[in-house]
Amino acid sequence: MTAIIKQGNVAVPRHVAIIMDGNGRWAQSRFLPRAEGHRRGVESVRRTIEAAAKCGVPFLSLFAFSSENWRRPPEEVNALMKLFATALKREAKHMLANGVRMRVAGDLTAFSEDIQQSIAESEAMTASCDRMVLTICANYGGRWDIVEAMRKMVKAHPDVAEHPERITEAMVSEHMAFDWAPEVDLMIRTGGEQRISNFILWQAAYAELYVTRTLWPDFREEDFMGAIEWFNDRERRFGMTGDQVRANK
Repeated sequence: MTAIIKQGNVAVPRHVAIIMDGNGRWAQSRFLPRAEGHRRGVESVRRTIEAAAKCGVPFLSLFAFSSENWRRPPEEVNALMKLFATALKREAKHMLANGVRMRVAGDLTAFSEDIQQSIAESEAMTASCDRMVLTICANYGGRWDIVEAMRKMVKAHPDVAEHPERITEAMVSEHMAFDWAPEVDLMIRTGGEQRISNFILWQAAYAELYVTRTLWPDFREEDFMGAIEWFNDRERRFGMTGDQVRANK
């Protein structure tokens, strides 16, 4: 269970994760190239970061590019890579000015050396920022994350191969891709699809799932705040009964 931050009468999720879906559909509905939808989506990223920081969310994670997205048409993947490289360099300065620390989670070895260098530079530039931690999940998959964590855990604790009963959730958690963030409280998915698409499977075990039909390029601060308001109406039980939860308040 994760701590909830109180801002007046509002409960602010400690960790919000967003599946930014609908860029392609947004563009196609306007007879524009899919790449234009992704470009407009970057504008929504900035708006959402500002909204999350304004209301006091300490950890925000965005699903930018999944390990399955390589299956998309080559021209779209190439456009995404160019956009990612450009956005990293441009947005890092904006993050620094607003006290937001940028981190990137995923299998970065698949990216070009230029992109890997841009990631390292962006992370280093914002390393001292402490207003909010923004995690960009790129070439990331929840199953990949768990498998990698198990590999790292076995290397760190070789005795568990013979004594698997010694494996604990805490041991696995400390080797996840972004062990710096707490468990996800609220997961938002735009675009109307009702699935989690292999995103943060381990850390989102008890996340509240909020789905909106709004396509990502149209996502605004009021949409983000609407998700926070919805979250405030949820009764988080963590396996307990509603009576138990209310008795412990």
